[in-house]
This record gives sequence, structure tokens and C-alpha cells, in this order.
Amino acid sequence: MRVALVNPPWDFRNSIYFGCRAPHLPLELGYSAALLRAAGHEPLIVDAHLEGLSADEAAERVAAFAPGMTVVTTAPTYLFWRCAPPELRVPRLFLDALRDRGGRTVAVGPHGSATPRPTLEKLGCDFVVRGECEEIVARLADAEDARTLPALAYREGQEAVVTGPPHAGRFTDLPALRWPDAWIARHAHHHHRFDRAPDGPGAEVEASRGCPYTCSFCAKIDFRDAYRRRDLGIVLEEIDGLIAQGATYLYFVDEIFLPQKPLLEALVERRIEFGIQTRIDLWKPDLLDLLGAAGCVSIEAGIESLTEEGRAALDKRCRASTDDLAERLIYARRSVPFVQANLIAVAGDDPDLVARWRDRLRGQGVWANDPVPLYPYPSSPDYRRLWGEPDDGAWERAHAHYLAQFERFSDIQEERPLPLAELEAGCGCR
Repeated sequence: MRVALVNPPWDFRNSIYFGCRAPHLPLELGYSAALLRAAGHEPLIVDAHLEGLSADEAAERVAAFAPGMTVVTTAPTYLFWRCAPPELRVPRLFLDALRDRGGRTVAVGPHGSATPRPTLEKLGCDFVVRGECEEIVARLADAEDARTLPALAYREGQEAVVTGPPHAGRFTDLPALRWPDAWIARHAHHHHRFDRAPDGPGAEVEASRGCPYTCSFCAKIDFRDAYRRRDLGIVLEEIDGLIAQGATYLYFVDEIFLPQKPLLEALVERRIEFGIQTRIDLWKPDLLDLLGAAGCVSIEAGIESLTEEGRAALDKRCRASTDDLAERLIYARRSVPFVQANLIAVAGDDPDLVARWRDRLRGQGVWANDPVPLYPYPSSPDYRRLWGEPDDGAWERAHAHYLAQFERFSDIQEERPLPLAELEAGCGCR
């Protein structure tokens, strides 16, 4: 079967989305393509965001391919499934442009994982995959009767049928990805890099998936939850392929880049720089030294709250004191050019304490952001604490709560975010 895998042309105007807006490699579609190809199918990835295509242009390319199935993602790459744009206007606009020319239509992403029924309704697609998608997409292409598969939602008459809970893939043996040379050449973005301008193409890689912690704000209950580590040989094969294509910087999309001495030692031997997101309390000084020697030039470290009570309220399970965290960040800055301490707006944190702590760190070359409000995503424990299990109105409820609670938003939110109904009103989602 011919299968089109589509990353639509993202438009973040008036969205609460606070992730990076530059194009990133669509890892979930890359894995899906590799598994489809191994099963004898013919996949085509159309990355409208990276290639600068409009929804109409992407739809025409898919239609010319004449697929038996078209898959569209509802979040811009796995890196941002945990903080996706709540609105579904972009994938819906692509599906409207495609019309009936793409065969069976399938949506993958965080929306259908948490709320399958409204995702089906808003997108008007044939199937929604719940959870990590690559293995289910491959099985969909093979299935004589897709309704027998797990982790799907589809319509039967006026009713939505959900075949099971979100899927968690094996992940550890997913093959090394290969991207077109032209894609890597135009991937100028070095994600979360601030030490200097890019000197060559960037790329994204995944060495592990999930996280052993259950912080209250993290939207990973329905996907990328349990911690798994990808086979080292496969990761290095993928990295070596990217280096051969000219990449000079990698960003590990891992939810939490835990200390992996064999991987770091292997990276020491390769001419590549990289960035990570992690928890600084999990790194000892000798491993931070190795991290810098391996080529790490950017650390995004989740601190979240400056009080032990605040971190406990967020279920951080952090044993280090605030002073210990500061010292570890300052130590990391000795060998890593850019180190950031992520702070979020936590009730009870003293603004004066936050300001003094930020000034102290910035005086030592460590960036600490102005605390930002967080959105209670339906796949987060915070959502469930507020309202219980997500229902069909979960995204609307979370969105209204967020807009009502905060007067000031993240610096990356360029325009005032609009209510979800307004964002989706013009695209047929309503």
C-alpha cells in the first residue's frame, strides 16, 4: 500500500502554543515510514512545515502520490506532543484541501490520544490513533479490518468507537532514521541553541523515550510515559548518518536525557555538538564534565519551583535543596556554553526570591527564565486533579481555565491567545 505521512504547515497565530516555531524533523513520521517500508509498503513523507508548502500544495503532492492511506499529525513532531497547540485548525485545513484524494485518513498525535471522540469529529478523518503511533500506523496498512486493531477510534454511524487505551511502543529497537539530503541541508535551525550562530545544519534525534518521574504538569499520561532507552548501536548509526549528511548539531528530543555514560563516551569521539533537556539534580560533577566533553552546548534543566514545598507540590521527587540545584547549574556552566534553569509560575513562590535567584545565576552565566504559566493539558496529572479524567470537552475546559487564570503569558506567545472556539471556528472544526 502507498501511505502518505503528512506534517502540515503549522500556523501558531493567536495560539497559546509556547514551543519552538521553527521546523523540526517529524520523528514519528520517520519511524512510521521505516516500519511501513520494512513491511513492504511504499511510504511518502510530506513535511509541509519544513518544505514551506501551503496546505493546498501539500494536498496536491499527496493526491499525486495516490495513497491508499494518509496520516496527518496534530502536533509539530514528537518533541512537542507534550505542549501541542490545543487547536486542530492546521491539520483540519490540510484534510479539507485533500478532500477524498488520500484514501483512508488517519490522525495521530496528543489530541486523539487523550480525547479521541472530539478529535474524530473536529477533523472528520476515518481513524484516530491513540498513543505512540508508529507501530499502529504500520498495522493499519496491513489490516484487512482495521476495526480489530487496538488503540484506535473510528465512527460507526453516528457513534464513535474506541478500541482500547493509548498505545506504548516497544521503541528500543526502532531503526536508524534516514532523511533526504535536501531536508538536512535546509534544516538550519539548531533547537535551543544560544551560544553562537549555527555553522551547519541541525537535526533531532531520540535516544530515550518517556520519563521515570510523574511531575504534575507534564502531559505524558497518554503517550511517551514509561521510560525506555533506545539501543545504543542504533542511535549511533543514526547520528553517524546525520554527520555524514553535514549536520553539525543535534537536539535530543528525550523527555529527560538521563546520564548515559556509554553514549556520552561515544559522542566524545564524534565531531558533533548537541543540546538536551534534563534534571540537573540527577547529574554528578564527573558526568557533567563528560557531558561537556561529549559536545553538549545547551542544557535545559527543569527546576520549576524555588522552594522545596513548591517542588513537592509539583511531585518533582527532588531531594536536592535550592542551593544545591544552583551550585550544580553553575558547575555545569563550566563546560557547557549555555545552561538554562526552567521556572514555572507556582503559587506561593516569592517574586523577590525568584528575582534574587535569577540574578545570582545570571551573574554566573546561567540563564533562568521569568516563570511562565503552564497549560493544564488533558494528558497531565494537573488536569486530572482539577477535573478528573478527560471528557469530550477537555481541551475547551483547559483552554478557558488557562486564559482566565493568567494576564501575562510566555514571551514566545506573540499575540494574545484566543479562545479555542474562535481558533477552530474558521476551519470546519466546529
